[in-house]
Amino acid sequence: MAERAPLGVAVIGTGRMGADHVRRIHEVISGARVVAVVDVDAERAKAVAARVGGCPAHTDPAAAMAAADVDAVLIASPGPAHEATLLAAFERDLPVLCEKPLTPDAASALRVLEAELRLGHRRVQVGFMRRYDPEYAKLRALLTTGQLGRPLMVHNRHRNVASPPFFTSSMLISDSVAHEADVTRWLLDHEITAVTVLCPAPSANAPDGLRDPQFVVFETDGGALSDVEIFVNCGFGYQVQAEVVCERGTARIGDGHALVTNMAGRWGGTIAQDFTERFKTAYDRQIQSWVDATRRGEITGPSVWDGYAAAAVCEAGVRALEDGGRIEVELVDKPALYA
Repeated sequence: MAERAPLGVAVIGTGRMGADHVRRIHEVISGARVVAVVDVDAERAKAVAARVGGCPAHTDPAAAMAAADVDAVLIASPGPAHEATLLAAFERDLPVLCEKPLTPDAASALRVLEAELRLGHRRVQVGFMRRYDPEYAKLRALLTTGQLGRPLMVHNRHRNVASPPFFTSSMLISDSVAHEADVTRWLLDHEITAVTVLCPAPSANAPDGLRDPQFVVFETDGGALSDVEIFVNCGFGYQVQAEVVCERGTARIGDGHALVTNMAGRWGGTIAQDFTERFKTAYDRQIQSWVDATRRGEITGPSVWDGYAAAAVCEAGVRALEDGGRIEVELVDKPALYA
């Protein structure tokens, strides 16, 4: 039997994330090859294309998708550009891995959802890569056995060394807590129904005007609570931790105790400094899973519904941050396609 040809992938966006995915497809995973790269910065697109044998570089996503050797699309451009690119991919019925956010707000995410429903089948996997992290996967597998009993609370910590200069207070929720919104829904199999955001006095390390840290509380339709400490200028490292408290026990991940040393009167280990280090394996597994499923003719992983739900949760969270109080999450009825 003849071996199947590698999946031809067009990578849209060649910034830090997109360039890393180009490297990952070219050097790390199997079953795919980069056949086009796209960026509004033509020189940057050419430079990234040169790293994988000089594949075509474009400034227009639609032009790249029109090429005969493009079998699938990976979108890593800024969030506001996602909707147009997704709709262009739908026109060609191309499978897509779209980095989060699906789109920056619930209304545009709903338009994408409605467009995919018109196709009548799933075409998009959303890049919530924590679902592919070995620790998170092990935690979900344990919860699904039921041996810990019903989940009551989830405690999340999400810390960054320092925020980018363009970061705003609302971006702590829309760009960072979006991950906790997704993993809360995924770990518990609940929808988030309301969000409350509380803010202590800002850290002295936070840039002027940035409300950092923040404490976010999710309520779910399964009667659980999930809280998130988001602290994007902690100064010491990148940490993502989660503990689920259940009726008959608890389970915790993210302590980073793979290697602990004892020497010279001290004990300790190292702390990752950014997300590409902490979630390297998750990104590799996510892209490999997407490629494998796509080559089988399937779409798996986080769906457009998951991207829409996360956008709606973040929108409620930003309102809670800006207006105060408890804000309910507004979702349309879940279509059968995403059941």
